Amino acid sequence: MCGIAGIANYDGAPVDEVALVRMREAMRSRGPDGSGLWCNQTTSVGLAHARLAIVDLSDRGAQPMASADGQVQVVFNGEIYNHRELRAWCESRGAQYFSNSDTETLLHLYALEGERFVRRLRGMFAFALWDRRTRALLLARDPFGIKPLYYANNGRELRFASQVKALISGGIDDKISPAGVASYFLWGYVTEPHCFHQAVKPVPAGSMVVFRSDGRSSVECYNDPLDALRGELPAQSESASLRAAVLESVKHHLVADVPVGLFLSAGLDSGTLCGLASECVNPEALCGVTLGFSHYEGTSKDEVPLARAIAQHFRARHHVIIYTKKDFDEHRDRLIAAMDQPSVDGINTYFVSKAALCPASAATSCLGVTRHFGRCRSSRKCCAACRPESAGAYVRHSRLLSPGLRRQSTRGYSNMGAASPGRTYFGAPCSCLGSFRAW
Repeated sequence: MCGIAGIANYDGAPVDEVALVRMREAMRSRGPDGSGLWCNQTTSVGLAHARLAIVDLSDRGAQPMASADGQVQVVFNGEIYNHRELRAWCESRGAQYFSNSDTETLLHLYALEGERFVRRLRGMFAFALWDRRTRALLLARDPFGIKPLYYANNGRELRFASQVKALISGGIDDKISPAGVASYFLWGYVTEPHCFHQAVKPVPAGSMVVFRSDGRSSVECYNDPLDALRGELPAQSESASLRAAVLESVKHHLVADVPVGLFLSAGLDSGTLCGLASECVNPEALCGVTLGFSHYEGTSKDEVPLARAIAQHFRARHHVIIYTKKDFDEHRDRLIAAMDQPSVDGINTYFVSKAALCPASAATSCLGVTRHFGRCRSSRKCCAACRPESAGAYVRHSRLLSPGLRRQSTRGYSNMGAASPGRTYFGAPCSCLGSFRAW
């Protein structure tokens, strides 16, 4: 992951470069491989970038990156999975590349198609593109909102960054949002469109927000994943369709010029990821990273033994880190500082990401898949609350993805409250989560 930031003034005032550098440096952990800064005081726009090099590790991939004529600047975080196909398309229309970076493809696509080029991108990304000719700043985010992007707009000045804390470091009002706090206590994290701070807003997933120098702005949803559910089902069997789709997604996530690891727990989701990844690359090139806790060793809550068995089954290398209470106490202040917004899962993410630094420069993981396939008690009860027969179908689907992976997950939730108030696939989880809360 990289960190991007920027400032644009509507009133022609100079860009506060000191504040912009503070915003970038607040995200230094996101981009340890390099940093860049571009400011044009004539147009009152500045862009900054903290780089984690994944594709094209040379200096030619450094950002902010400019078009050949210098009229367009871009800062980008993420990866465009279909950038090789898009590059070939651009080159067939006369585009000349000076790097192997997917960032440069954004510039060429924009030159050929304008703002609508965003619809052609496949990947996880967030970027900002400034066009001096139209005096417009385009912020865009991938369809699922995997990569974060936030902004604050007071009518005189626009600021954006990959992290909320970066905006606060730059001087944005840090007043707490009551809606953000309520969201955290219900879901365990701050759900969009809310933020923990009132002055900050997220760029909506699958959307682009265009800000113009006269103060006008517009928001356009260019890709809604729910549209796929409104179309016709594929002609092939649901099992073949599901497996092919997930396998293709895993294959795209492994494209990189650096070693890519995977977070491996005892869950069905990461076990499936490991199995499918072993079909895409040499299994010996895979490295699963497992986080263990000393106080769980030898108990049913210890995920290390089953994770080790999964790695051995698929012939993947396995990297295990065991943490103790002492480790937590030593890292407590640092992990809280590293957490952008409050999250009940932030501690696990911090430690497993730290563990992954040794064998890999990047890592892939699964989020929420056990719930999609009904493999934990809470999701099965949520399915039953809506349509009793659906839970069994989710379980059957989950077994189709990776042959040989059949064992039950060690994870689960106890004392699950009844989901009777929620009779929809959205309402049932709300009711279930509410049963955990102490109101």
